[in-house]
Amino acid sequence: MADPGRLFIFGLGFSARTLARRLLAEGWQVAGTTRSAEKREALAAEGIEAHLFDRDQPLPPDVLAGTTHLLVSVPPDPAGDPVVDEHAADIVALMPGLRWVGYLSTTGVYGDRQGGWVDEETPVAPDVGRSERRVEAEVTWLNLWRDHGVPLHIFRLAGIYGPGRSAVDSVRDGKARRVIKPGQVFCRIHVEDIAQVVAASMAQPHAGRIYNLADDEPAPPQAPIEEAARLLGVDPPPAVDFETADLSPMARSFYRDSRRVRNDRIKQELGVTLKYPTYREGLAAIAKG
Repeated sequence: MADPGRLFIFGLGFSARTLARRLLAEGWQVAGTTRSAEKREALAAEGIEAHLFDRDQPLPPDVLAGTTHLLVSVPPDPAGDPVVDEHAADIVALMPGLRWVGYLSTTGVYGDRQGGWVDEETPVAPDVGRSERRVEAEVTWLNLWRDHGVPLHIFRLAGIYGPGRSAVDSVRDGKARRVIKPGQVFCRIHVEDIAQVVAASMAQPHAGRIYNLADDEPAPPQAPIEEAARLLGVDPPPAVDFETADLSPMARSFYRDSRRVRNDRIKQELGVTLKYPTYREGLAAIAKG
C-alpha cells in the first residue's frame, strides 16, 4: 500500500466508502463529499470528514488543501462532469502535492459486443446515453492528464455487488427475479475487490492508465440468483422470459449490452489476486454474513 496520505473522494457511495474504511484502518486521512446532510453525519461518525457537494454547491477551495490522492466516483450528468466543471482549476492549481487521481467509470463504455470479449485496448462504443456521458467524462479527465499532468487513472467497473447489494440479499428479501435472455452475459465485481484494485494502483501509480475491474467469470444474469437460492436453501424464483418480463425501462436497458470483460491488466500490472474471483465465492461470503 502507498504511504498514508490524505485521500479526498468526490462521491462517498457504496464502492468509495469500502475503500475509505480500508484506508482509515491503515492510518490515512479520508475526506470527501455527499449530497445529504444525514449521510454527512453518518460519515463523520466513521471518521470521514464529509462536505456537501453538487453542481449547484461547489466546495470552498481550501477543503481540497493537503490532498495527496483524489478519487472521483460522481457520475456525469447531462451537462457534463460536475467535478471537472466546478473544480478542475482547483485540482490543477491548488493541489501541488497530488500524487494520484482515480476516476471510477464503467465497462458500459464498450457497448454491446454480443457476448464477445473486450479489454482496455478495445475501442469504446457506447450505445446508451449514460455510457456516452461516461466516455465524454473519461475524455475530459484524460485531457487534464495530457494538458496539465494530473496523475489520472481510469477504472472501468463491471456490475458492482457486495453485502447488502447482492443476489443473496434480493433472494432473502423476496425481490429476486430470474429473467432469462438466451445468450446474455453480464460481468461483475465485488466491492471489496474494487477497493483492493484501487489501493494497488495508489501504491503503483501509472498516470494515464485504464483498468478493467471485473471478476474471472462472465455469467448469465440468472446464474447468481440460482446460486444465491442454493446457498440459502430455497427454491429460486420462477424463470421469466426477457421479452415478456415486466421490467422498468432502466432495468431493460441493462440487457441491451452483452459482453465479456478481460481483467488481465489488474493482475499483471498491479499484482492483484481477486478475493472473489467469481460470483460464487462472493455470494458464499455474503450468505455467511
